[in-house]
Amino acid sequence: MIIIIGVIIGGVAGFLYWKFVGCASGTCAITSIWYRATLYGMIIGGLLADILKDYIK
Repeated sequence: MIIIIGVIIGGVAGFLYWKFVGCASGTCAITSIWYRATLYGMIIGGLLADILKDYIK
């Protein structure tokens, strides 16, 4: 359950990063397209939640 929450939070964070920071030139590999930034955020959020789940219990 913790990992799913981390994936959701990471996806929202990735999307918000694309929306408000993004890439002005359009040549950024991750943040130039919204779904890449969201997917990357989901992966990082899931990995961080997996690491933190041992400390939360």
